[in-house]
Amino acid sequence: MLKERADVLCVSQGLFDSREKAKRAIMAGIIFYDSNRVDKPGEKIDVNVNLRIKGKTLPYVSRGGLKLEKAIKYFNFNVADKVMLDIGASTGGFTDCALQNGASYVYALDVGTNQLSWKLRSDSRVSVMEKTNFRYCTKDNFSKPIERVSIDVSFISLNLILPTLAEIIEISGEVCTLIKPQFEAGKDKVGKGGIVRDKLVHQEVVENIFYLSNNLGFSVKELTYSPITGGDGNIEYLMILKYTPDNVINKDINIKKIVEEANRQFK
Repeated sequence: MLKERADVLCVSQGLFDSREKAKRAIMAGIIFYDSNRVDKPGEKIDVNVNLRIKGKTLPYVSRGGLKLEKAIKYFNFNVADKVMLDIGASTGGFTDCALQNGASYVYALDVGTNQLSWKLRSDSRVSVMEKTNFRYCTKDNFSKPIERVSIDVSFISLNLILPTLAEIIEISGEVCTLIKPQFEAGKDKVGKGGIVRDKLVHQEVVENIFYLSNNLGFSVKELTYSPITGGDGNIEYLMILKYTPDNVINKDINIKKIVEEANRQFK
C-alpha cells in the first residue's frame, strides 16, 4: 500500500496549488477522507484515498476533471465507448472524468513522470504514457484509433500540439482543449504573476487558435470558459474541435461575448 504525506496528496489531487495552502487547510481541520479528519500535514495516507475539503466533495482525482465535465455536460462532448487520448494528463483529472463518463480506454500522456494517480495507474483501461513529448508522437505510438482527445498543457503553445494531433486523430474525431492565454500570448502581453488580464489579448489568442485549428483541418464547434481558473489564477477557455474534411468555424460563436462573460465570472 503506497502512502504519501497529506499535504503532498492534497496538491497531487488538485485540492490546492501549493503545499503551504494545503498545510493551512489541514491545520484548520477542514481536510477529510471518508469520515476521518486529517490532523497533521505530515500524516501518511493511502494514495488511493480521495481527500476532500469539508463541505465539498471532488468527484475526480484532481480539480482538472471539472473542466472536462463542463464540456461533457455543456456541449454533449460524448466520450462513452470511445478511445481517448489525454494530452497533459498530469494527476489524471481529465482521464478520471472520461472513464466515469464511459470512455472505453484512455492514453494518459504527459511529459512528466510519477504524477498520475495510483487509482488510474492501476486501471486496466488506462495506458500510462509518461516521459512522452506529444510533439514527436506518431500513429505508431497508439495501438488503438484515437476517437476523442483532451488537451490540458502548460508552458507550451497549442501551435506545437495541434499539427501533430491532426496526423494522429481519426476522421470525425473530436477534441476538447483548453486555451490558456498565458501560454499563447507574447511575453510582453503577460502581466505580473504570469496573469493575462487584458480582455483584448484573450480575444486575440482565441481567434488565433480558431484559425490555426481550421487551417489544420479541424472544425471549430464550440467555445466556453473553464468553470475554474488555472492554478495561477488565469482564466482559461474550453474549445471543442472536430477533425473533418468540411472544416468550418461555427459562426454563431461570439468570442468577445464569451471573453466578457468569463472576466465577469472571475472578477
